[in-house]
Amino acid sequence: MSPWRTPAGGPSCHDLDVRSPARSVVASLLSLPTALLVLAACGTGTAADDSAASAGSATGSTASSTSGPTDESGSTDAPAFPSTTDPQTTAPSSAAAVTVRDIRLAHHDGFDRVVFEFGGTGMPGWDVRYVDAASSQGSGEPVDVAGDAILQVSLTGVGYPYATGVTEYSSRTPLTADGTDAVTEVAYDATLEGTATAFVGATASTPFRVYLLQNPTRVVLEVSDRS
Repeated sequence: MSPWRTPAGGPSCHDLDVRSPARSVVASLLSLPTALLVLAACGTGTAADDSAASAGSATGSTASSTSGPTDESGSTDAPAFPSTTDPQTTAPSSAAAVTVRDIRLAHHDGFDRVVFEFGGTGMPGWDVRYVDAASSQGSGEPVDVAGDAILQVSLTGVGYPYATGVTEYSSRTPLTADGTDAVTEVAYDATLEGTATAFVGATASTPFRVYLLQNPTRVVLEVSDRS
């Protein structure tokens, strides 16, 4: 609380617009000591109010961004690798409408990471599982994927670019990265009826984990290089 207070019987801060040219006129109508005390109290109160509002906004912003892990390194709240290679499935949020706008692949100690970044509204879901062969969800035609094992990544809650306003990842060249041990390449197929599909080639059917990151929205697939 400010050490300055409006003198008893004097005008309140709401009675004085200390930001307007009339400030000098009002001050001249008061005795000098009273004017100085009133103006100092109003000025200090305004600064305190602005600081409190800023702090409140920052707190609200932080709170809204802490749902789920936020560090793409995967070291924050990432689930443990399972002991099996069973499918992993999560439903999208209600009325989700997102589009895959970027895919990244990198090696990390003990695993390789594939990141699917989205634009749009809501949170995507996923169904990730090993399949015997890769085929396009639109035509059923085979999709060439290098590797001795194939992970099919079905991303749900996905909308077409014309509906989401987000440009879709469109590279038809499989994505690779230097130094990967578990993942050989990532082939993006297409979006059809609310699902975008990609195929991740792997050197073997090893455990994997999938989780969501926010700001921006990302689905992270990490494939262990240890069976």
